[in-house]
Amino acid sequence: MPLTWTTKPYSDLTVPELYALLQLRSEVFVVEQTCAFQDMDGLDEKADHLLGYAETGQLAAYARLFGPGLSYGQVSIGRVVTSPAFRRFGYGRELLRRSLAECERLYGAQPIKIGAQLYLKAFYESFGFAQLGEGYLEDGIPHIYMLRA
Repeated sequence: MPLTWTTKPYSDLTVPELYALLQLRSEVFVVEQTCAFQDMDGLDEKADHLLGYAETGQLAAYARLFGPGLSYGQVSIGRVVTSPAFRRFGYGRELLRRSLAECERLYGAQPIKIGAQLYLKAFYESFGFAQLGEGYLEDGIPHIYMLRA
């Protein structure tokens, strides 16, 4: 089942869209990963939001996209998440492909920097990302910086 994709700046998100994306992020990053952290970090207002909806209307995949200088010095992608209910359909790969394409459409072709959970290193490498420097702990979870030239 294909997803329906949309990208919106924060100011264009509807209340139901904002609720759905915050609910999905909380479900995965706080509850599933048992990580108490402040998900609403003040950066949502600066981001473009990529939302992938299932035919049922449920938000199945989501990512935040940033122009250069807003999260890192480079273009960046963050809060990359697929709903647990939709993980067996390859939507994580589709989400990242679309995130890369949307970054190029919105900000032009340029390097993209991410802060990735270490266990996803091979996933991001398959899209051309390479590790930058040493790893670090963020909210008790091992992370690495990665760059896609």
